[in-house]
Amino acid sequence: MKRYPIVLSIAGSDCSGGAGIQADIKTISALGGYAASVITAVTVQNTLGVQKVHHLPPEIVEGQIEAVISDLRPDAIKIGMIDNDSTLRVIVQALRRYGRCPVVYDPVMVSTSGHRLMEASTIEEIKRSLFPLTTLVTPNLAEAAVLSGTSPDTPEEMATVAAELSERFRTSVLIKGGHLPGDETCDVLHALNGGSYIYKGKRIRSRNLHGTGCTLSSAIATRLAMGYPMDKAVEAGKEYVGRAIAAGKELNIGGGNGPLWHFPEPETSQK
Repeated sequence: MKRYPIVLSIAGSDCSGGAGIQADIKTISALGGYAASVITAVTVQNTLGVQKVHHLPPEIVEGQIEAVISDLRPDAIKIGMIDNDSTLRVIVQALRRYGRCPVVYDPVMVSTSGHRLMEASTIEEIKRSLFPLTTLVTPNLAEAAVLSGTSPDTPEEMATVAAELSERFRTSVLIKGGHLPGDETCDVLHALNGGSYIYKGKRIRSRNLHGTGCTLSSAIATRLAMGYPMDKAVEAGKEYVGRAIAAGKELNIGGGNGPLWHFPEPETSQK
């Protein structure tokens, strides 16, 4: 009997389809996994921004997690934005209850404009209770600064901060350097086993970058579910994101920050 790797995404819903649960499902499916989802919040948003957020009751979040994990037995879990203590508690309790598979956490703590999206108390509780249950945490530069108290501005500083965070929280850490200046991108991974890896590539100029972080973390989770070692899972995840950005840079979807394109060669019924 055939079985696809099952990846569970625990995140918010983006009704415009560019980020959150929707981006995760597209990514997991495009990479050959089976996507399951737990919705933590319903957002009112489009390519121009987020207008409203409705948080689901914690008992509904908990029920979704239990229903999926107890039956489908996911091979990896990706966790997105958590911005309240009640949702955090039920996620942590469920992870402790159902044992461990690879867990990738994309800590959406700071917006692209630099606005803090979480209360300081929630961030501290995430560091205390969630980080020890994760396999990989994927902060961007601003989030790495919040977590470490140091603002890394070079690949060397990113490597130092990643190693410090990995040692402190006992998890692998990937610091995303997408906001560094220049024509080259640079992400730095410090694996919990002590290995340090730098991933560089040519920057793809595009206004359609909505959901990039969601896509990367989901792609890495999918590769971990397939048995890739951490460094190769990150490498493969970054390669997929690069292809999705390149495929989507000419898209005209919405009037603002458009999405990546997850299926560059979709089937079509057009004649």
